[in-house]
Amino acid sequence: MIFLRGRIIGRLECGRTQLEVSEELGIAQSVIFRLWKRFQDDGNVSRCYSTGRPRVTAPNEDRYLAVTAKRNRRSTASDLSHQTCLDFSFATGMTVSRQTVYRRLGHIGLYARRPVRCVPLTATHCRLRLAWSREHALWTPQKWSCVMFSDESRFSLQSDSRRTFIWRAPGTRYHQENTIERHRYGGGGWLVWGGIILGSRTDLHVQSVTMTGRIYRDVILEQHVRLFRGAMGAEFLDDNARPHRANIVDECLQSEDITRMDWPAYSPDSNPIQHV
Repeated sequence: MIFLRGRIIGRLECGRTQLEVSEELGIAQSVIFRLWKRFQDDGNVSRCYSTGRPRVTAPNEDRYLAVTAKRNRRSTASDLSHQTCLDFSFATGMTVSRQTVYRRLGHIGLYARRPVRCVPLTATHCRLRLAWSREHALWTPQKWSCVMFSDESRFSLQSDSRRTFIWRAPGTRYHQENTIERHRYGGGGWLVWGGIILGSRTDLHVQSVTMTGRIYRDVILEQHVRLFRGAMGAEFLDDNARPHRANIVDECLQSEDITRMDWPAYSPDSNPIQHV
């Protein structure tokens, strides 16, 4: 390499142009320009080494980390570090730390984030959800203002020991590969029900027992929904949980002249109360 640099400088000192030297030796003209400028500044043609610590990983190892993280998004930084060391340390003698893995993946926009919990959807679920969305896509705010949106959430008293992190890029939170399908919580907990309508809301109802059709009728409908009968214009939206579809619940809604909106199964994301 030193001999090649000397050949370049020698030709330039003999009056050859940088373009001629570039074409003759097959070297980019920008490289020749920097070498000539360095020689004119301090008379040195040796490579200037940085004072910082050299990178532990080579470009091919960085690409390997990125591909492995995308193929197995639930792998931890320790897993990736261990796997990279197994595959590359025998050739380079270097080890890759967890922090190095974080930095390399961060450079390409991959960060450790919690996956989104979602319900499993079949092709039928997707078709019905799309049909419902198209049917209501042109509803005006005035029409939606007559609808009461309701839902209940269960808060577990036990920690989620299965909580994991995944590698994903910003803006890809709801991509399918970044979600985890899950039906319901396990263990004991509290159930919280609430309803919202434009400009108002119901009181929250909290209970520790399982929701049944009788409790839903006697407590939720009689003590909460019925009070908003005049404001909500007889439009009521709840999900398809079994207690909500009990015969005694249907009879109560009919007696109060409250119309229940059709609701596709497994569509909690379409209910605005989910964001309250």
